[in-house]
Amino acid sequence: MGQGGLPARLGLACCLLLLGGTGGLGSRGTPREPWEEEQGSVAEGGPWGRTRYEAVKKHLGAVGALSKQYWQYLACKVWQEGCEEEKEEEEEEEESSPGPGWSLPLVGQDYLEILSAWYCSFGKCCKTGDCRVVNNITGLEADLNGQLHGQHLAKEVVVRAVQGFLQSPRPQKALVLSFHGWSGTGKNFVARMLASHLYRDGLKSKCVRVFISLFHFPHHKYMDSYKAQLKKQISETVQLCKQSLFIFDEAEKLHFSLLDAIKPFMARYDKGQADYRRSIFLFLSNLGGNAINEVALDFWRAGRAREEISMEFLEQQLRLELQEPAENYARSHLLEENLIDFFVPFLPLEYHHVKLCARDAFLARGLPYTEAALDEVARMMVFVPKEEKLFSAQGCKSVSQRINYLLP
Repeated sequence: MGQGGLPARLGLACCLLLLGGTGGLGSRGTPREPWEEEQGSVAEGGPWGRTRYEAVKKHLGAVGALSKQYWQYLACKVWQEGCEEEKEEEEEEEESSPGPGWSLPLVGQDYLEILSAWYCSFGKCCKTGDCRVVNNITGLEADLNGQLHGQHLAKEVVVRAVQGFLQSPRPQKALVLSFHGWSGTGKNFVARMLASHLYRDGLKSKCVRVFISLFHFPHHKYMDSYKAQLKKQISETVQLCKQSLFIFDEAEKLHFSLLDAIKPFMARYDKGQADYRRSIFLFLSNLGGNAINEVALDFWRAGRAREEISMEFLEQQLRLELQEPAENYARSHLLEENLIDFFVPFLPLEYHHVKLCARDAFLARGLPYTEAALDEVARMMVFVPKEEKLFSAQGCKSVSQRINYLLP
């Protein structure tokens, strides 16, 4: 840390002293000697004695130690320099000391979280200006390449769309992505991965909200109440965070009035309106799965690799299916007003993709595996169509359960 960081550290130290107390300073800010404490109290006729003095001395020493721990905790939260070494030294001291170990009180942690967030709001410790936002695009791309199988289009579109949006200094509107495909092809997996790489606390972040249609909005007669609550939650999240992520699972089951209610949050920004341009909306839907599968099957029957399927060709097929009058997406005017930036297709998974998912599941649980075990898991899945048995009907959704069945 250069000299430029010293004033900031001194300023934070002052804040911590206010939190922790004076820790053994006299009324003029100078250290008092023990004899000053005892003689002063006796001269004033106060009820001071050796016992009282020892008690006060112990209390002030504890406050001083607390302030020191506060500072170390906050320094590690903000700068993360030398924290591991300090932690090891503290652990050695705790092991060598006969007394009980010191732990940061919960109230102290809350104050430090607030102080750390306040300090980070000035952009001193985070590139984004908000320590809850990490925007690790490199990690996102690496994990998608290593863990998302059979989805060359989804990988490319998600990384390019999110990276371009985050790099834009003044986006015209919120980023809206609509994920489509059969169940088990990776839509929820990618949504969780996005949250974990864009936010420090992943799906648990206060900047991320997840809505599941039939869970959060189950009764049509309460739609007016749902609309008011949904608008309120989106507005509050945007006010709280510089960058927000909203995930709508089972989007095809959202009532069209709810989709229309959130439409203003995704529209182009006009001066005088609330600014929602730093928000990302994800819609996860099974709609379009049949159209996507038909394209993939046609390519296979023609002897062409699935990697030859282009985004331009598949997106046209998706739009045609989504514009059917019976679909809520069409009735909500999201398509007509071009509020969805990218339709992200998730292709059906083949036998070797299921084996890769099984391998990942074994590794995630720290279990040994063999090729025979992977084949056994894959063979337990149902494959369609009836003639070719090419695509897994459930994708990789029940792979973990199949592994449980094989375990002794």
